[in-house]
Amino acid sequence: MRYPWLRILSLFLCLLPLARPAVAQTNPGFQGSVSSGAASAQPLPLSLNDALQRGLRYNLGGIDSQQASRQAHGESTAARSALMPNLNSYVLETVEQIDLAALGFKFSFPPSFGFSIPNIVGPFNYFDLRGSLSQSIADVQTIRTYQSSREAQKAAELSAADAREIVVYVVTSSYLQVLAEAARVDSAKVQVDSAQAIFQQASDRFNAGLSAKIDMTRSEVELQTQQQRLTAERAEYGKEKIALARLIGLESGQDLTLTDAMPYAPLENITQEQAIALASQNRSDLKAAEAQVHAAELSRKAAVAERYPTLGVNAAYGVIGVNPAESHGTFSVTGQLSFPIWAGGRSGGDIEQADAILQQRRAQYENLRAQVEADVRNAYLDLNAAADQVRVAQSQRALAEDQLTQSRDRFSSGVADTVEVVQSQEAVSTAEQGYIASLSAHNLAKASVARATGQAEKIMLELLRSK
Repeated sequence: MRYPWLRILSLFLCLLPLARPAVAQTNPGFQGSVSSGAASAQPLPLSLNDALQRGLRYNLGGIDSQQASRQAHGESTAARSALMPNLNSYVLETVEQIDLAALGFKFSFPPSFGFSIPNIVGPFNYFDLRGSLSQSIADVQTIRTYQSSREAQKAAELSAADAREIVVYVVTSSYLQVLAEAARVDSAKVQVDSAQAIFQQASDRFNAGLSAKIDMTRSEVELQTQQQRLTAERAEYGKEKIALARLIGLESGQDLTLTDAMPYAPLENITQEQAIALASQNRSDLKAAEAQVHAAELSRKAAVAERYPTLGVNAAYGVIGVNPAESHGTFSVTGQLSFPIWAGGRSGGDIEQADAILQQRRAQYENLRAQVEADVRNAYLDLNAAADQVRVAQSQRALAEDQLTQSRDRFSSGVADTVEVVQSQEAVSTAEQGYIASLSAHNLAKASVARATGQAEKIMLELLRSK
């Protein structure tokens, strides 16, 4: 009964999910969800907070982690049962007839004795009602196994907490992607309207004999190009909304209307060094890795304890007789001290296996401890770079719009042709796309800071809305 517990625990430790070493890497399970109902015909208004709450409830990765935590709790409960008294009871009624001759008993007495023993005894019956108790009093291996299972349970609970952080980060990222794509669609609409106006202007000038047909044709090509971009952006916008719906338990056919806007707002309320300190204190995946190390240490101690003696007691009490009315109480108490001598080298193999798992867990913990700081530094590098890109993109957008205005005025005055106008419009489109991309990157970087510090669920909304 001793060795199976160690093997079960060792297998469980091997199957525990390793703490995720990087912010951007997520389990594919976090990309799905459990459906919460049929899609409605009307668009669903959705704030970021609503999306996060739905994600925490329906996201498949979060659900899997919660169930893994429950499984670990069950493993710990099962390991504890070996330390608790085991009580059993039974009642039986027996009717029996025995052939003594078949069992090798043959009795033959001279007639002068005046009696004989028959070969067939019975039928006879008896009644037995009995309860039994067994209790391990001193079994170090079982104690260490239970302690290790408790640490494994703690690690699973912390992994479930970390899964919630991942859900918040993944849902927020998807929400920001939808916002960015919506902005691209709006920008593409503006560019189509601008291209339409330029085409109309070129057509009017051609019909008035003020410009060549090539100018009208060139502007028409630009209009069609912008229309194609709008079509592509609308398709991508639809895909991003489907992806967000899949994360938060909505049917893929459910249309969404995002109600939160995420304008540019510098992150000023937390420094990089503060973020590193927060990450070291709060990252659940780091705490889970530390608990996994403790579980592996106790598992190794359990393997060593296979060589220790064990002490247990067994007791039973009941009544036995022909029937309940004619019965008498009986009992037995047995204490047993066992000394393991040789088990074919199994204990040595179990120790080696447990020690290998321990060294693996220690190495993973040290790696993750360094990765936590790297995650924060990477997030701040992205944040600072994106902030600079936003400032440059704002300037480029203003300059491109001014250039387009001047180009249209020059074309209207007959000083320039549509080549200059088309080039200016392309510059505006590029500047708009650059601004949208840099703004989205900046908000994603702030989301990464929240995730890297292990505070995503707590401070995500505050960071994104900080001004």
